[in-house]
Amino acid sequence: MSADRLERRYRRLLAAYPWEHRRTYEEEMLAVLLAGARPGQTRPGARDAVNLIGAGLRARARVAVGGFTAPAWADASAVTGVLVALVLCAAAGKNLVDHLVADPALPPPLRPIGADPVDWLRLAGWAAVALTALAGLRWVAAALAWAGVAGWVVLVGPGVVDQPSYVVDTLPQLALAVVAAAALTVPAPRRRALAVLGIRRLAAVVLAPLAAAALLELNRITSPLFDMTAATVQYQSFYGLEAGSEPVIWLYVAGLAVAGLTALAALATLAPPVRRRIAVLLAPVGALALVIDTALNGWAVSTVHLGHTIALVPAQWAMLVLAPVVAFLAGVLLVRRREETLRMVALGRAADRERPTG
Repeated sequence: MSADRLERRYRRLLAAYPWEHRRTYEEEMLAVLLAGARPGQTRPGARDAVNLIGAGLRARARVAVGGFTAPAWADASAVTGVLVALVLCAAAGKNLVDHLVADPALPPPLRPIGADPVDWLRLAGWAAVALTALAGLRWVAAALAWAGVAGWVVLVGPGVVDQPSYVVDTLPQLALAVVAAAALTVPAPRRRALAVLGIRRLAAVVLAPLAAAALLELNRITSPLFDMTAATVQYQSFYGLEAGSEPVIWLYVAGLAVAGLTALAALATLAPPVRRRIAVLLAPVGALALVIDTALNGWAVSTVHLGHTIALVPAQWAMLVLAPVVAFLAGVLLVRRREETLRMVALGRAADRERPTG
């Protein structure tokens, strides 16, 4: 009876190991542990428990890290790094043009006086990330991307105290920068992004963000002028788009939709394991944007209307930090479960084909 209880408790501790490891070595490890037990022992010793749990967690970590070096993750990371760098490059280009081309709807005192060196550096930096990644200089691209993340921390991070609304508005860009840097850090064959995408897909993912940025900039410089002396002003607005009539607004929406669908169509033709992992790598950005747009919407509106800074509480900051992490981990688990299910189905079908009939 005592041996049975000890065996059950050792099996619970061995559950810390990955399933593949237990399938191969569990019985052997259990036999060694039971052979070394004292007569009448019913519980594992503290040292054995700590050693088993620690070794099991280290084995799980090795499996998890090793999984991200698998070909599908390497391909998805290479493509994601280039894709996100292109998106950030287009966003930096639009921001630069915003400072160089005055918005006619703004009165002269509110118009920008010109771009500063940081605006030029952002554009050059993310363009360099995309080009070096495509050229096969992955470590150079990763270093430049991490430098972009560090730049945000240095330049924007201090605003957490006195400009939290600005910091929150720029968090999706930070998330994109972190995704690009992390994706480019994953080991991959030289010029793998170019090999996976091909020329046609690469052209689509290059042109789509540039077209979207151009449409947004065109909308900005052609937005309707306000005439304070007029009795009425014809004005339409939709998620930051502004125009004098509703049909024009929908033309802009259609153009942005075409740009987005072009990029999605190019990615949809990739191998299923690769496109699933691209979705997982981008999920943290979507989760963060969703939290900002929903859970923090009331806080943003209150900040604007009250005219003074409203500090975020620790729970809100925790939500902003945890939402991307949870989205990524959930995506990894879903992909693994999905592919394990597909593997088992394939094995079952193969067994059915090999089974003799009649």
